[in-house]
Amino acid sequence: MYETIDHLLAGPPPGASESELVDWIAGLEAVKCTAEAVQAQAAVRLDEAVRARQADAGVPARRLGEGVASQVALARRVSPEKGAKLLGLAKILIGEMPHTFALMKAGLFSQWQATILARETACLTLDDRRVIDQELCAIGPGGDPARAVSMGLRQLENAAKKLAITLDQASVVARAANAEKDRRVTLRPAPDTMTWLGALLPVKDGVAVFAALDQAAKTAAAAGDARTRGQVMADTLVDRITGRSTTGTKPRIEVKIVMTADSLANTNDQPAMVEGYGPAPAAWAREALADAEIFVRRLFTDPAGQLVAMESRSRKAPDGLAEFITTRDGGICRTNGCDAPVRNIDHVERYADGGATSVENLQGLCERCNQAKEALGWRARPGPDGSIITITPTGHIYTNPPPDTWAQPPPTWSRAEFILRNVLLDHDLAA
Repeated sequence: MYETIDHLLAGPPPGASESELVDWIAGLEAVKCTAEAVQAQAAVRLDEAVRARQADAGVPARRLGEGVASQVALARRVSPEKGAKLLGLAKILIGEMPHTFALMKAGLFSQWQATILARETACLTLDDRRVIDQELCAIGPGGDPARAVSMGLRQLENAAKKLAITLDQASVVARAANAEKDRRVTLRPAPDTMTWLGALLPVKDGVAVFAALDQAAKTAAAAGDARTRGQVMADTLVDRITGRSTTGTKPRIEVKIVMTADSLANTNDQPAMVEGYGPAPAAWAREALADAEIFVRRLFTDPAGQLVAMESRSRKAPDGLAEFITTRDGGICRTNGCDAPVRNIDHVERYADGGATSVENLQGLCERCNQAKEALGWRARPGPDGSIITITPTGHIYTNPPPDTWAQPPPTWSRAEFILRNVLLDHDLAA
């Protein structure tokens, strides 16, 4: 068996028994939990150090701590939003939930288990939160295991909810009512040119929608429909939202598909870029253009396959240039690890420091990353190849590679590509 962490991380020796291999897996899981606890400690201390440095530099109180979550995100190779959640969780664990933190430090509790408890107690007072922390995560008399250790994730969530309702039902009810403000619909890429369409809805609405789709599937099955239940539910959802089945016409949609003319004309299979999704096979893009009434807003390409450069003398990027940058960056924030949609067109090198409003010195960022970049001590510069180099206040350097559209294999210039560069068109023109 392993004797030290280094020995454990070296992996099991050849010929290890099944029992030893299970022990190795369990040991590594404990190390992961402990490491996440120590990361939480380090994040809290980093936050304290940055706040102290910013306060000494005269930063207003409301802006103290700016940029810390982004530094945590870059160090842990996650999105800035995730970094902010991890920093918030770390503060809660160390400042308000000592027993939960102790379980993590001992390798008995994962970061996600701790997240569940922090989330389900967020609406409670500090005293009530500590009651639940004590009830579920404190080591029992004589060293008995904490209740939470043996619970599954759903059991843990339900146990925390029950205790929260018992301690302060009014706060739980108020939180539920307030949560309706967060209802939304989201879209994210899935493999094989599919997408995940999700909706966060109040219980009554979500259950009603699912029940209606389920009923449609049952009706179709009774009529001998060969589609699976899931297929009928998915098709019914699309039909009812777009009105496709009731109008008898193809839905008119607007998308940005960046592809060479040769790929469009079926003489080349260079991947297309679909804004909001990513790379897609050229054959799929051609089929999509023929399947619905779609028009391509603009295709910014030159004979070398590169997006055409644009620039402006103003500080704010004009609409055309802003759209160009968003398309070039695939509609996704350029910060390492961030998958949020572009919300701001930002100067890599600050305009106040002489940075130009040009393609080379502009990047698409989400709101969080754009704000973090303005914190004391952050610097950035564009690379000659289209990359972006970000330097944090601690001197750590992170490089974001150039977008795929910065340099592409040269396509054959054709009349079709000339048309795509200059007009809006639908699938009839493309044909």
